[in-house]
Amino acid sequence: MIQNYAKIALRTLRSQRSYTLLNVVGLTVGMAGGLLIFLFIHYHLSTDRHHAKFDRIFRVVTDLHLDDGSVEYYPEAPLPMAQKLRTAYAPVEQAAYLKMIRELTVSIQRSDQTTPVRFLEHKSTAFVEPELFGILDYQWVRGNPKTALREPNSVVLTESWARRYFGNADPMGQTLNLNHRADATVTGILADPPKTTDTDINLFISLPTIGQLDPGYDRQDWGNINSTDRIFVALKSPESGAEMEAAMPALLKTQFGKMARFYRFHFQPLAAVHFDVKRIVGGAVRSSLLWSLGLVGLFLVLTACINFVNLATAQAIRRSKEVGIRKTLGSTRGQLVRQFLFETVLIVVAAAILALLLVLVTLPLFNQWLSSQLALQLDWPTIGFVVLLFGSIVGLAGGYPAAVLSGFSPWAALKGSLPARAGGNYSLRQGLIVVQFVVCQALIVGAMVVATQVRYMREADLGFNKDNVVMVALPDNQKNRLEALRNKLLQYPEIKSVSVSRDPPSGRLLYGGSFKLDNKADWEAYPIRERIADANYLNTYGLRLVAGRNIIQSDTIQEYLVNEAFLQKIGVRNPQQILGRKLHYHLSKVPLPIVGVVKDFHQRSLHEQIGPCLIASYAPFFKQAGIRVSGQNPEQTLDQIRRTWEQLFPNEVFEYSYLDEQLAKFYEMESLVFRLVNIFAGIAILICCLGLYGLVSYAVVQRRKEIGVRRVLGASVASIVSLLSGDFLKLVLLAIVVASPVAWWAMNQWLQDFAYRIDLSWWMFALAGVLATGIAFLTVSLQSVKAARVNPVKSLRSE
Repeated sequence: MIQNYAKIALRTLRSQRSYTLLNVVGLTVGMAGGLLIFLFIHYHLSTDRHHAKFDRIFRVVTDLHLDDGSVEYYPEAPLPMAQKLRTAYAPVEQAAYLKMIRELTVSIQRSDQTTPVRFLEHKSTAFVEPELFGILDYQWVRGNPKTALREPNSVVLTESWARRYFGNADPMGQTLNLNHRADATVTGILADPPKTTDTDINLFISLPTIGQLDPGYDRQDWGNINSTDRIFVALKSPESGAEMEAAMPALLKTQFGKMARFYRFHFQPLAAVHFDVKRIVGGAVRSSLLWSLGLVGLFLVLTACINFVNLATAQAIRRSKEVGIRKTLGSTRGQLVRQFLFETVLIVVAAAILALLLVLVTLPLFNQWLSSQLALQLDWPTIGFVVLLFGSIVGLAGGYPAAVLSGFSPWAALKGSLPARAGGNYSLRQGLIVVQFVVCQALIVGAMVVATQVRYMREADLGFNKDNVVMVALPDNQKNRLEALRNKLLQYPEIKSVSVSRDPPSGRLLYGGSFKLDNKADWEAYPIRERIADANYLNTYGLRLVAGRNIIQSDTIQEYLVNEAFLQKIGVRNPQQILGRKLHYHLSKVPLPIVGVVKDFHQRSLHEQIGPCLIASYAPFFKQAGIRVSGQNPEQTLDQIRRTWEQLFPNEVFEYSYLDEQLAKFYEMESLVFRLVNIFAGIAILICCLGLYGLVSYAVVQRRKEIGVRRVLGASVASIVSLLSGDFLKLVLLAIVVASPVAWWAMNQWLQDFAYRIDLSWWMFALAGVLATGIAFLTVSLQSVKAARVNPVKSLRSE
């Protein structure tokens, strides 16, 4: 029986090549799109789930509640809290402190080289307590997890970093020099962690070593909280998180006294860390994006199934005599259903194989475009998804056509007198086409809005000039070296200005604190942000003075510049009125004068409002140089900067970046959304066009006699195309009307995340409608022209 089904199915599919090709292409694209979305969602949902205690691991985070009612969200907690949690709270099984290192110079003296080999690490290095390995799972290749990081001057490496530092030599017992201040011995080797982790550490340094690298760091100071600090906790049960939350106010009161009212400690489940994008150093992706993509993936698969149904029922009339003969010869309806389902299985198998090949081919490009690390692995979730996808498509796409075809009356089929609705419910398929184009139209609008917002963010006036500024880290801030660096660089005509500072005007991190103005007794209820920089800061970055003068060059704070937002916050309208007034800030023990007002500039991304800000000179905080260049001969200019820098810092690793490239990283998530919307909008449009083509094919079959009569009576090809296109374009226009308010609401919700955003404009919806209509008209015209050019004698003879 199976052999007979296979013979008939293959013969049928070969005889209807166009029908088969359209179905295979549609299902291939739909399944490939659905599989790509599954891999993306699965990758993010599986983050850190390899830890055995995953459901019992929490991260302690801090919310800062200010007196003005605002809340700032931070991922950190104070170092001594780890020891307190380990010893004083029964629900805590283990707690550990981890301090990320933003910049670390690693020097290695190799036997075959006279000078050390140096590496400048910006991430994946951290000070840790050994208790961390009792919380997070790492596979130890060599060394003892309980003792490897117990003593000062000890480090643990992953296998890939051990090879990077030492090649094929045995890394155990080798020496690393850290920041030219401490020698550390390799005491352990770990297997490389999975890619799906947010704690991607490759160099672990024992916590006691921090005293040598940062002598001023107080490990017992509860107030010393930095965005690099993390505390992970393993609780005895997942439900203990609420109990620990309830115990935090008492701990805050004990450690912070009157200041406790500003702080809230929360126990954040490890499952939520990856999606917590609201914190200063936030997660990787919004969970809402994953669920939205899941809906898009479901839509792609359902659309492919709808297209299959449309194409199959379009063929129903053509196969009616086949059904009639089979029933006359004794075939039961069940046998016919199995025959048609077998044909569906063959098509879906072919589409599934092609979809897997398409994913394998496009995945590297997909990863490159999205800056992701997705991989098609035959693990159980992926196998389960593919099996479920296969079974669902066979059932959804094959079930309805099989039921329709097998239900034909044999006598009516043989006489050619099947009712008009024999090919299935025509209005239902029209409704499905409308639904398809509603989603397509919404995706097109979404792509336009996201593209416009991303372009607006990249081209917006930030209040300073971000172009042609080279950022270079400073290994130290000795005054003579900084002056020598500036003087030597300014000798080159391509270099226009040099400024040393802690940060450029706009940066990912924020520094600030409370302040008092004049002789007020109380500190203000809101913070002021700081930019620590020299007197060349304004000129280098193109900041504009609106009143007063620039600060003088000094090693310690002597005076302040403030921005317009500061004036607005304190209620001063005339910038001249603030000049000379005294501002008391925590970096100075005494109030100091305000000597100038700068025009507002964005201190962070356009997600946030511009807040009050001061600019002051304080040499101990200088960490990087901003070098404005002409933009001509960039390679030559960079070589000049490198050679000058290496003359002054011969034992350091030179690295640079352009300021505009740094700022573009603010919008990585928006760029990801833009790329995803574009990719899947394109896939959805392709599948919808195939569906529309299938519905036109069905209409042509149903109206072939009418078309033949019209052609005999002198109708032109254009009039036939207009006749067939009109009904379908009405469906597309209806979809545009339905989709526009839905798209407006969805994109308006998305734009709420930005303090500075575009306005939704009618032209976006109009242009999207024109595109959708044009694509639909082109699709309909292809089949309509083909039908109109058929010899009318053949159309009439077929009756």
